[in-house]
Amino acid sequence: MLDYDLHEYPNGIRLLHKQVPHTKIAHCGFLLDIGSRDERPEQYGLAHFWEHMAFKGTEKRKSFHILNRLENVGGELNAYTTKEKICFYASLLSTHFERAFELLTDLTFHSVFPLKEIEKERGVILEEMAMYVDAPEDAIIDDFDAVVFGEHALGHNILGTRESVSGFQQADFQQFLREQVRTDRLVFTSVSNLPFKQVKRMADKYLAALPAQTGARPRTPFSVHAPTQQRVEKPITQAHCLVGGAAYALPDARRLPFFMLTNILGGPGMNSRLNMGVREKYGLVYSIDATYSPYTDTGLFGIYFATEKRQLERTTQLVLKELRTLREKALTTSQLHVAKQQLMGQLAMAEESNGGMMQLLGKSTLDLGRVESLNEIFDQIQRVTSAELLELANDILREDQLSTLQYVPQGKKSVRG
Repeated sequence: MLDYDLHEYPNGIRLLHKQVPHTKIAHCGFLLDIGSRDERPEQYGLAHFWEHMAFKGTEKRKSFHILNRLENVGGELNAYTTKEKICFYASLLSTHFERAFELLTDLTFHSVFPLKEIEKERGVILEEMAMYVDAPEDAIIDDFDAVVFGEHALGHNILGTRESVSGFQQADFQQFLREQVRTDRLVFTSVSNLPFKQVKRMADKYLAALPAQTGARPRTPFSVHAPTQQRVEKPITQAHCLVGGAAYALPDARRLPFFMLTNILGGPGMNSRLNMGVREKYGLVYSIDATYSPYTDTGLFGIYFATEKRQLERTTQLVLKELRTLREKALTTSQLHVAKQQLMGQLAMAEESNGGMMQLLGKSTLDLGRVESLNEIFDQIQRVTSAELLELANDILREDQLSTLQYVPQGKKSVRG
């Protein structure tokens, strides 16, 4: 069992805390099981906009007081929105832990969405959208979601559209919170040197009296990925490419073995097959990686690289060659051993991050109902076989079921960036 404490209040809110005696820094935050996939078409971008607006005023604070509350003691306050989660979190000296706890509760449950601030923040988000024109490496990742998931809720951009963002009013935020916030689908999670009893006393003060908001909040599951090939000309200097498709969902037992397969193919290690076979051997790319993002009902696998326009086809064929090798040749005993040791080492180092551990506690509890210990994960990794990885490669990495999105420079000339 992972060494952490869990308490659930009658309103459904769960408190998770891991005590790390040697640290002086506390990491804490609210994770809510709400994301861009929960928006209706007219609400596209509203979850992300809410994340921004939470810092703009509450029932008892103006934006100035929110931003200075933790900064004045050397702390950091932040937030993010994904397809399935919104998170408000903070890091600061543990001596100021209650200051962060109270502020995060205020932001999460008592935002008032001032009209003037909505207009100002609308401009900020529209500018954020415009920045994508100058960042094809970011834009292609978001556009690839639409290629794989199509009209499904997972396919639209977290930022929304210019039309939707331009139309949001105060009532839209209030309605979205009433529809989406469920006290049994959010957690407060923390990692610090404080004992659980002390953290729970604060939670009793700030969380126990919050009114229960429960009930069904259905999500339409993603069903079928129809492979699509798209090529888009843009005013850029390099060609950018993403190859991939749908993959396994979070509850699927094949999730961890497929994560290992993705790590072998294009993980952070410099010895990944894509890095060795494309960058080191031929020097065609600056970087190349494979990623796997599991969701509650499906997953997304992708390989991204950028190269000269004239080398795009050659680089793509080298990528497909590496996929073909994984489908046709089982890992040797030695290769499998190295892959397991590498993944276990990476996961162990990731757990050294207390901030990352705080996030893991919350995400795992919301998605899986439990938090697996590192030893449990290691046991699962050790049980993976070469035959299993070969089967997964033939299930997910077949060329006939992969989508491709290419951004190519306009015109004939291409300059390496």
